Amino acid sequence: MSPPDWVKALKPAGQPGSELLTQERSQSNVDVDKLAELLHTREALERQDRLLALMKNDKIFDKSQNHTLGRTERIQRALAKGKRLQQLSVQHNWSYDDFYAANEILGEPTPYGLHASMFLVTLREQTTPEQKKAFLERAEKYEIIGCYAQTELGHGSNVRGLETRAVWNQDDKTFTIHSPSLTASKWWIGSLGRTANHAVVMAQLYINGKNYGPHPFLVQIRDMETHQPLENVYVGDIGPKFGYNTMDNGFLLFNNVKIPHFNMLARFSRIDKDTGKYMRPALPALVYGTMVWVRSNIVLQAGSVLARGVTIAVRYCSVRKQFQDRDATGSVGENQVLNYKMVQIRLLPLLATMYALHFTGRGMMGLYEENQKRMAGAAQAGPDELRAGAELLADLHATSCGLKALASTTAGEGLEVCRRAMGGHGYSQYSGVGHWYADYLPNLTWEGDNYMLTQQVARYLLKSARSVLAGQAANNDTCRILKNYLSRRNKGASFDVLEQDKDIVDAFAWRASHLTFEALKHRDVEKRSWNSLLVEFWRLSTAHSQYLVVKNFYDAVNSPQLSAALGPETTTTLHKLFRLYALHTLEREAAEFFSSSAVTTRQISLAQTTAVSKLLDDIRPHAVSLVDSWKFDDWQLDSSLGRYDGDVYPDLFRRASQENPVNDLVFDPYPWNANVLKNSPKSSKL
Repeated sequence: MSPPDWVKALKPAGQPGSELLTQERSQSNVDVDKLAELLHTREALERQDRLLALMKNDKIFDKSQNHTLGRTERIQRALAKGKRLQQLSVQHNWSYDDFYAANEILGEPTPYGLHASMFLVTLREQTTPEQKKAFLERAEKYEIIGCYAQTELGHGSNVRGLETRAVWNQDDKTFTIHSPSLTASKWWIGSLGRTANHAVVMAQLYINGKNYGPHPFLVQIRDMETHQPLENVYVGDIGPKFGYNTMDNGFLLFNNVKIPHFNMLARFSRIDKDTGKYMRPALPALVYGTMVWVRSNIVLQAGSVLARGVTIAVRYCSVRKQFQDRDATGSVGENQVLNYKMVQIRLLPLLATMYALHFTGRGMMGLYEENQKRMAGAAQAGPDELRAGAELLADLHATSCGLKALASTTAGEGLEVCRRAMGGHGYSQYSGVGHWYADYLPNLTWEGDNYMLTQQVARYLLKSARSVLAGQAANNDTCRILKNYLSRRNKGASFDVLEQDKDIVDAFAWRASHLTFEALKHRDVEKRSWNSLLVEFWRLSTAHSQYLVVKNFYDAVNSPQLSAALGPETTTTLHKLFRLYALHTLEREAAEFFSSSAVTTRQISLAQTTAVSKLLDDIRPHAVSLVDSWKFDDWQLDSSLGRYDGDVYPDLFRRASQENPVNDLVFDPYPWNANVLKNSPKSSKL
């Protein structure tokens, strides 16, 4: 529906949004381009420009109807987009980083999502050289398309409780994959519903009636030509979700399906084909590499996820004007929403948080890659090398669990804060936040529910504390801060959190260590049950993870690389972002900092009334420049409210009036007429 000329001639009242954002950028001395290079690297930014040029001009990636189509149409379009990305990948010889970046730019899940991530990663990490040749090479060429089938209808985070069985048959050297109950149905499995023809199935391994625990098996589930389910396989899509509806999450049941001995992924454990003897992994912890990779990725992505919402909200709240400052003199007009302290305290700490999570994610992926290098020759490694790798993996596993829980919760809840900070227009899908929020929410529960995951962290911290008390501490940061706490516990802490950045880090370490030894006392001395301590364990995991974020952020802003890459003005602003994140977090967790004696009540009071308020004032002029540094293209954000040029209202009106198919309908509003539409009588009766 094209608007008449008199509507086209209308302009927004007041100062144009483009002028307001130009003013915002002119008042900041943050070097946007240098900061962007530090965050993403020049190579990544050049890659993004190259990929955007390809994708923006390809009609398959058109976004104009993303907000109005139903699920059936959207998932078909998503498959077409996934196919096109793979075609471009082959055509332009993309690297893995190119392909990953293109999916990030697309900004919506495709039905290939779990094939390209967990399926391929599992085949790379869990297979023998022979299996890589048979399975991985074909999967990388998309000759077979797979998924990772772990979660079941009755069990999610509790992998040990999975019901699907893989029974070894010594007579014909096969496994029988079977679903013994309805709750054994694989459920929520991405790319399974309509796309995958193979699945890595996590199933309980049984040999001569004995259960050896969950192991991975590659199982074909659909015919390679007809794409119909194989005999005794029941598979389908689980239906519409709260979001993420361009992904075909699926269910899967087996009725005594036989697979060859070769299909048990056997890098770390296997069955001797001749004797039927189970060959245990050198170290059982090694089999959890895939989950650690996924959780590490979630931590890395959390900063970018939050940055999208904050970018949209900061730009819009700089353009939006509402009410007049009560203390303003003269006729100064309405005030920019971002000038109100109540909006600043909601958005600017999130601005700091997205930087904190980004630097923490970098640290996480660095640890994961270090572990992968150590384990690259695991099959030939000696016991000492394997044990060192397993110790690092155990530390990384606990760290990834805690940070996954904290980072994804922070990002998910932060997106909702951004939406609400934008007022009524934030509720529109054209804001660009709503669908992004709905699609991101599964991260808070998949790969381990965020509350349940914290038990893994608590278990690791209690084990570390016991080793410190026994004089057998490992050489890692966790044991270091625990030993430091014990050495100073009787003297007390004296951290100057209001003046010294390093003392802020030490205060977070002290609080986490205090809660660790308190939990250990409850568990080992008072003999309290595990269940009775779950709330304390959640607090402990949160405290330890917040310490890790604060430490990673501190290390990043004080690194020689950062100061060499950025000028003093931008470096100073990043230091202020660090302090805002840390002190705002300290303020929200004040009770634990006080009860652990990490800080005094006077320090907490000054943090609330003076330090954080001053930091909001200092960071406010740089807010738009700090979000600009993330280099989100308008096409990528797909947001009327977060446009780089600030032309919010014309774009919002254009989408509503010209891209909204509801405006093509002519209703028959009278209750006594059978038709609901006047302009489509054949299909308008209900």
